[in-house]
Amino acid sequence: MKLRLPWAVAVLIVAAAAAALRAQGGASPAPALPAEFNTQTGQRIRVTMVAGGLFHPWSIVFPDARTILVAERNGKIRMIRDGMLQAQPVWEAPPHPATDNGLQFLALHPQFAQNHLVYLSYPKRGDKGTTLGISRGRFDGTTLADVKEIFVADAWETSGNLAGRLFFGADGMLYATVGDRDAICCDAKQRRPDGSDDNSLRMKAQSLASDAGKTLRLKDDGTIPPDNPFVGRAGAKPEIFTYGHRNGYGLAIHPQTGELWQAEIGPLGGDEVNVLVAGHNYGWPLVSMGRNYTGNLVSDKPWFREGMDNPRMFWVPSISPSSLMFYNGDRFKGWKGSMFIGGLTNRTLIRVSFNQPSQAERREPLLTTLNVRPRDVKEGPDGNLYVATEGATGGTAADGMVLKIEPVQ
Repeated sequence: MKLRLPWAVAVLIVAAAAAALRAQGGASPAPALPAEFNTQTGQRIRVTMVAGGLFHPWSIVFPDARTILVAERNGKIRMIRDGMLQAQPVWEAPPHPATDNGLQFLALHPQFAQNHLVYLSYPKRGDKGTTLGISRGRFDGTTLADVKEIFVADAWETSGNLAGRLFFGADGMLYATVGDRDAICCDAKQRRPDGSDDNSLRMKAQSLASDAGKTLRLKDDGTIPPDNPFVGRAGAKPEIFTYGHRNGYGLAIHPQTGELWQAEIGPLGGDEVNVLVAGHNYGWPLVSMGRNYTGNLVSDKPWFREGMDNPRMFWVPSISPSSLMFYNGDRFKGWKGSMFIGGLTNRTLIRVSFNQPSQAERREPLLTTLNVRPRDVKEGPDGNLYVATEGATGGTAADGMVLKIEPVQ
């Protein structure tokens, strides 16, 4: 007689076993692919690997229907063409002896078909530490040429999160997220929470004199749009679009409303999805549904303050949202208009469906049993979903993959 475990119990057992293995210093087991799963809409899906052996792939873009460009954290842009990972990088960051070169996110110009411009974000290094830099180059089909820096954020620190998501809005402007640069999180040697309640560095997210903890709005050449909300205000950075953010990792346009939505990683809990409005303040570190790494509340009034926008959605405990997109295709039953978020902490791709019976939104976990960290999710030219994943948050293993999710008819 075979023992049949409920699906949810099986998921928990697999996740617990993987977590125990990671705690012992072992590598996560490779997922068994291809794999098929049922979903809440009745749509059965198939997950296959497009390419493996990638080094912490953080971002993917589609220059054409045959090609995927992948940003690796070691500073390389790799190319997948006709389902094959090419051996030579399209571009590689100049070597730097102190770090792994670094590369954050990619974006294509809205008129990419005409101008072939690719944008990339990365750690910019200098005498004051690091900040976020943005460059652009021209993709000729095999290499990225004429790469030139077009913007450097004023968010210099010796350590701390950079974020760096790049996204072109419906207005043709380039939006970029900048982390709050808070360096106090965890004791890397002992792997235990060792945080602080000191908000002095985090408060830069509330200062209009710094780009830390902000969403920026730029022209495609890196200059400042004259209609930005703080242009002309004394002491304010004119590139700032919104402020009071911790670490924004996802940006997408809502297909019905045209609003710009952002996914943001909180501290212990308090991960957010915000609807961005020009000039608005989203509260960090004075308002948060999460807690500091000490376990204490982030402030004396953590739930609401006048003049600060509350999130559209939030998560407690943390999922660590890495990416955000809305699905606009017709290939998947019941998925049109759904929002997809990559969860790093819970190793899950989350589908959010809106206006459900008795629910403002329904959150459906996908890919959980594969035990991978979704770093980016995009709708491909073929209407399928593509997910860049990694096995662990750090380390030297090239265990990253690009996965394809397609419907089983």
